[in-house]
Amino acid sequence: MSDKHIISARPGFIRARNHGEKAISKTVIIQAVRGDGDSWRYGLTATKKIGNAVVRNRVRRRLRAVAREILAPIAMSGVDYVFIGRATTAASSWSALVTEVEKSLKYLHRKLGDAEKQG
Repeated sequence: MSDKHIISARPGFIRARNHGEKAISKTVIIQAVRGDGDSWRYGLTATKKIGNAVVRNRVRRRLRAVAREILAPIAMSGVDYVFIGRATTAASSWSALVTEVEKSLKYLHRKLGDAEKQG
């Protein structure tokens, strides 16, 4: 994955929050919205609510790894994904995190597909 797949500016995160679909699980929240371009992008966020800098960095590293392993092969073109870390993201097992991300992404793809069919 190259840097071209990263949402780096605040407006991308705000658009996903305001106009996108959301999947909530125990370990991660994922928002997805149709983007302007042809390629998919992703962004990561971990707020101070989930812990100190060490915990937030661990959460972002885990989310980056799961995006590289799980999201990259199945990402829909033209979709922006925002991964929001939760307090349980750092402490959960890797297999549980992967399972919940896969389930959430399938749900979001189904929702985006349904929205595309409706209009």
